Amino acid sequence: MTVHFIGAGPGAVDLLTLRGHKLLSECPICLYAGSIVPKEMLDFCPPDATLIDTAPLNLNQIEAEYVKAHQAGKDIARLHSGDLSVYSAVSEQIRRLIKHHIPYTLTPGVPAFAAAAALIEKELTIPEIAQSIVLTRISGRASSMPENEKLETFAKTGCTLVLHLAIHRLDEIVGRLAPFYGEDCPVIIAARVTWENEQILKGTLGTIIEQFNQQPVERTTLIMVGPALHDQQATESALYNVEYQRRFKIRS
Repeated sequence: MTVHFIGAGPGAVDLLTLRGHKLLSECPICLYAGSIVPKEMLDFCPPDATLIDTAPLNLNQIEAEYVKAHQAGKDIARLHSGDLSVYSAVSEQIRRLIKHHIPYTLTPGVPAFAAAAALIEKELTIPEIAQSIVLTRISGRASSMPENEKLETFAKTGCTLVLHLAIHRLDEIVGRLAPFYGEDCPVIIAARVTWENEQILKGTLGTIIEQFNQQPVERTTLIMVGPALHDQQATESALYNVEYQRRFKIRS
């Protein structure tokens, strides 16, 4: 028996990986985050699979489902939204599995920030402008931020910032970032990316609050900030420059 943690991706069913699809189709039990995983993805499960929505469950109750399946010798597909490496609450579940000597695997999913970048048709790392992406958040009810991971610390670098779980404090975020990026710095608010009801707001640190107030969005939302998001970029990577000395050359 094995628990298979699967990143479901940002929402679109066809963005689930082939490996994730295979595991879903083979496991007789599926635990899924019902509030943020599309129900259509459950169609990949066997027709007689036991489907358990974990949205109303606490960690102890989820652990109990793992133990029960382990005792019955039944594999579990544990479906999480996005990618398992970011804000997934996988680590505490793994600790519980280790305690019970229950095997597990992790299958990555398409992260929301990558899906958002594709939707707005942007590369988030532009030569000489921004070569780093910081995935972060601000302190909230679930957990506080480490003292050395303040927004201001990241903003000083001019990197592309991607904030999760923070749309409810947009005013505060804009106020903290504007002194570093400037009010003309591009901002993208991307909500429920790749879902049928996805929303994209494009503005600047100087305009985004007014735009947001006119068209508010709530859960499953990213805030993307940084000069790499400008519509017009003049710099180019040297990778394909004709003068670039390549290690591997096409032979004629």
